[in-house]
Amino acid sequence: MGLVVAADGGATRALALGCRPNLVVGDGDSLGPDGLARLRSAGITLELAPVAKDESDTELAAVEAIRRGATRLTVLGALGGPRLDHALANVWLLAHPVLADRETVILDARTRVRLLSAPATSGGVAALTGPPAEAILVGRPGDLVTLLPFGQDALGITTAGLAFPLDGEPLRVGPARGLSNLRTGPEARVSLRSGRLLVIETRNDEGGST
Repeated sequence: MGLVVAADGGATRALALGCRPNLVVGDGDSLGPDGLARLRSAGITLELAPVAKDESDTELAAVEAIRRGATRLTVLGALGGPRLDHALANVWLLAHPVLADRETVILDARTRVRLLSAPATSGGVAALTGPPAEAILVGRPGDLVTLLPFGQDALGITTAGLAFPLDGEPLRVGPARGLSNLRTGPEARVSLRSGRLLVIETRNDEGGST
């Protein structure tokens, strides 16, 4: 197993699953004094932050993982719980500058989320020529694939292996055109010429689109 960085109370869940964190970061509010004491007694390194801070605990964990040399990140436990704002903030972390050029995916039991970013010129303008950005989506036929433009219109999208294909087409901010596509085989592909695209794969236990 690679480096495991737990965000605050995520350390408790990790240990319950038999996964010992190399490091725990955050403000400690979800752990409390007893939880912090148990981690210290287990010899687990803690890096505590103030409660009043600009970053979420998940953001601190991601940044610290990169600082320690991680080149690929898998984020667990970032989509559940009662706080929609926390789930959205965790998804938005995929666009964090520190994660640029790092393969990063958010996972839960049914969902895989990643951000596909088109190549840019040295001036930061999205390139409409040259090779596009591409994601290969491996999974079960019939599972759902949703494509959502992130921050701005996504242009030049081409897909393969999906029931409702795109061929060099845009997805605009606002309309839900990219919602609930279906993988037709064990592998699908998405390419992008301009902008950024959230790629959300969802296990489909009902056998159809929603």
